[in-house]
Amino acid sequence: MNFEYFTAKRIIGAKKYKSTASTPIIKIAIIAIILGMVMMMITIATGVGLQQKIREKVSAFNGDIIISQFDGNNSDITLNPIPKDQPFYPQFTAVPDVSHIQATATKAGVIRTPTDFEGIIVKGVGADYRWDYMKDFLIEGRIPDYNAGLNTEILVSNYQAKRLGFKNGDKVIVFFLKEDGGFLNRRFDIVGIYDSGFQEFDESFLFADIRHVQKLNKWDDNQVGAFEVFVSDFDRLDAIGNEVFENTGSFLNSMTITKKYYSIFEWLSLFDFNIALIIVVMIIVAGINMIVALLVLILERTPMVGILKALGASNWSIRKIFMYNALYLVGIGLFWGNIIGIGLLLLQKYLGIITLNPETYYVSEAPVYIDWYYIVLLNVGTFILCAVMLLVPSYVITRISPVKTIKFN
Repeated sequence: MNFEYFTAKRIIGAKKYKSTASTPIIKIAIIAIILGMVMMMITIATGVGLQQKIREKVSAFNGDIIISQFDGNNSDITLNPIPKDQPFYPQFTAVPDVSHIQATATKAGVIRTPTDFEGIIVKGVGADYRWDYMKDFLIEGRIPDYNAGLNTEILVSNYQAKRLGFKNGDKVIVFFLKEDGGFLNRRFDIVGIYDSGFQEFDESFLFADIRHVQKLNKWDDNQVGAFEVFVSDFDRLDAIGNEVFENTGSFLNSMTITKKYYSIFEWLSLFDFNIALIIVVMIIVAGINMIVALLVLILERTPMVGILKALGASNWSIRKIFMYNALYLVGIGLFWGNIIGIGLLLLQKYLGIITLNPETYYVSEAPVYIDWYYIVLLNVGTFILCAVMLLVPSYVITRISPVKTIKFN
């Protein structure tokens, strides 16, 4: 094997390509691999990144699984309360894959200003609320503190603040409809402004202390609107959702966010097909270019193949000489493809050069997910597939007759 590789480097080595007619074809083949690698890396990183980013935003406002009354699970407004005293709260020990559970309640309201008004949903949360995602969305101020006594601190969206002319630190009056047709009002203090980029949620949700919702609905402290469940493995959400349903009692229902927001996640699932399609097309294009380059190399060196056969070299030994050089070119393409691809992804990740319309894509800039496992798997898979594809053109060597080639030469 060492002799064959040495022979390949010396006789057909890449350093001597520039003196042959195959140079343009070889350059095109290498460029095709570089561009293919860059395209595949960008496709995977942005496709998976967009899926994760949107999923995180939906989870931030709903949890991964929502537990509520059977007659109100599809509504964003709490219709009937649930006793807070449940065997699965505050720790859902019956399902190991549940990482967190929190109690919430929602109520419709109207924010009124001297010049405008806006319908909103007040989402009541407590000390158990998981603020991890909302901290990432925070653009001004701080997260409300509901660990002590009842307070008037609220978190509003940047969309609401701009639309109604609010600033951090302003006081807001929210009106709530009573059962008899009258109105109640509450004065709140804005302590933080968030921007998730998910307009469907940003234009609706205002975060306040859950005890305000309980008082407005005339509930006691042991009654809440719903439970939001977070799981440790989102890829197993459906299976975990079934386990949660089986352990929540007969009077409660549970629904995963993939079912509640079916259209969004169905749209995201299309990304998997698009990613796979682009990868297949890029590998085929790169492989075809390498096949053409290898065929040209073989045809250019037909006399040399005849001489090696006359000296006793086997077909497989000669095929390996050309294979080594072709794979050497593949390696060059993969190397530069990785350098350029990772560089572009890092630029987008930290500088956000490419922006998107949040009304269409739910994000303001193209998200990037860099996973070294994907990168290694993509490189290894591409290299192996190219090697397999190159076996076909190398078979031409077995059809070369040493007598004819030497005589022709």
